[in-house]
Amino acid sequence: MAKFLVVFLLALIAISMLQDTVSARGGHRRGFGNGSLRSSQCPGQCVRRCSRTQYHKPCMFFCQKCCAKCLCVPPGFYGNKQLCPCYNNWKTKEGGPKCP
Repeated sequence: MAKFLVVFLLALIAISMLQDTVSARGGHRRGFGNGSLRSSQCPGQCVRRCSRTQYHKPCMFFCQKCCAKCLCVPPGFYGNKQLCPCYNNWKTKEGGPKCP
């Protein structure tokens, strides 16, 4: 019984440490990173992201497409794409950025 209890406690500690490591790597504690959003949150995040552009309609179209795939929208109105690698690395056929 004592061995079982020790193994159980060690397993709980290992799982707790693994969760902290995964959260820190993915940036989920700050609310950014691939998979940090639910698909229902994409429209609101894209409205925020595209609010200062003169090309609002295409920005919204591509932002929502990218968010649906990556479940992430970078913070701010421009840049910061490094916080969402999927969003940042998705390219057009010509090699340009697909996501605004």
